[in-house]
Amino acid sequence: MASGELTSTAYITHHLTNLTFGKHPENGWGFAHGGQEAAEMGFWAIHVDTMLWSVGLGLFFIWLFRKVAVAATSGVPGSLQNFIETIIEFVDDNVNSIFHHKNALIAPLSLTIFVWIFLMNLMDLVPVDWVPYAFQQMGVEYMKIVPTTDVNATLGMAFAVFGLIIYYSIKVKGLGGFFGELAFQPLGKWMLPFNLFLEIVGLLAKPISLALRLFGNMYAGEMIFILIALMPFWAQWLLSVPWAIFHILVITLQAFIFMVLTIVYLAMSHDHH
Repeated sequence: MASGELTSTAYITHHLTNLTFGKHPENGWGFAHGGQEAAEMGFWAIHVDTMLWSVGLGLFFIWLFRKVAVAATSGVPGSLQNFIETIIEFVDDNVNSIFHHKNALIAPLSLTIFVWIFLMNLMDLVPVDWVPYAFQQMGVEYMKIVPTTDVNATLGMAFAVFGLIIYYSIKVKGLGGFFGELAFQPLGKWMLPFNLFLEIVGLLAKPISLALRLFGNMYAGEMIFILIALMPFWAQWLLSVPWAIFHILVITLQAFIFMVLTIVYLAMSHDHH
């Protein structure tokens, strides 16, 4: 077990703790030394590792796709160009089959969501001790490398989508049309309070479900990898390889679900009731 003299509980706690920077009520600005101190820093504390890996993977996505786009050829394409074109066609097919309106933002947004979330999820396949151990040698106490196991990251993406839903609902239908759908559907104007309750709950459920579905699945996957790492060496190899192969499906599926639901919700925001 790579956790040294740590107990199992301490090992799990360590691997599930983010590198947090904020202002502590007693110690002032700095990095938290444990989950309790991070909680005491309050709402405005920043999970530095989540920001580092999510932004870094986003920049890698931009660099890779730009590199392929600049070098693209109409002749016999290379394997990387083939792979990228397959992803783009896959996303484009999903957008065309779900979104039947004119909006130049939807396809690139969907591509960004799918690839970015996939890359963040993919970090879950890196052995759980490698990166934290490397950073500990540099004096960094905590380092979580899977941004989607942080509910702050998944909620951030979900509320960005929610903002687009509200924006396009008002832009396409007008302010009156948007509030009219909330107030008068599905049971007519005589049931206005009940309509408002149903529609507002349904509206708020969209970002919450987007965020918690992605977070819950990735957090559970990370937890299983950590539990496997606590086992004897032979058991780690026996269990980690099959779980990693299965988890590749989970990683891809969660990115796909987030992308598809985003397309569906934005299509609904363009539809008139």
